[in-house]
Amino acid sequence: MLRLYDYLPSGNGYKVRLLLSHLGTPFELIEKDIDKGETRTPEFLRINPNGRIPVLQTEEGGYLPESNAILFYLAEGTPYLPDERLQRAQVLQWMCFEQYSHEPNIATARYWITHGHLTEINRPLLEQKTTLGYAALAVMEGHLASREFFAGGRYTIADIALYAYTHVAPEGGFDLDGYPALRAWLERVRGQPGHIPITQR
Repeated sequence: MLRLYDYLPSGNGYKVRLLLSHLGTPFELIEKDIDKGETRTPEFLRINPNGRIPVLQTEEGGYLPESNAILFYLAEGTPYLPDERLQRAQVLQWMCFEQYSHEPNIATARYWITHGHLTEINRPLLEQKTTLGYAALAVMEGHLASREFFAGGRYTIADIALYAYTHVAPEGGFDLDGYPALRAWLERVRGQPGHIPITQR
């Protein structure tokens, strides 16, 4: 059986649990509390030297870190990853966008605020994170203005990757009222079979 090392409030871990729920794939959840340093122990660092969750232990016993890499691994051969070459590349395009332009800003702001890490050092950086986060949301809004989903004309792991932190962006101080296409997309994602909330096991 698959094992997932995860921290339930994490959007990156949620991506994997959401896809597993869509697929109906059973797995064992092993929770690691990042606030208690449980991903920085020698034992965990042997699993992932980068000291981050999620990490998927495959049925063969190997360990695969990085949320979007795990999504690709699990989605292979399923409707959540297109077969057509360009469509697959477009899925990857949006997943790269999520990790480069979206997650570092929206997820970081959320973490600082919800975990009490808005320190004197971080507070001046929050304005920049907020500005860049809104810029990413604007790109998404423009793309979704004429589309229901991000790539391949259907719900894919690109949507899962972007949904994870977008739907909790208000926890990081982001106001989504001015993004009607994005909010409609959030509702479409919530309506997918097998959808679960972020902290569901």
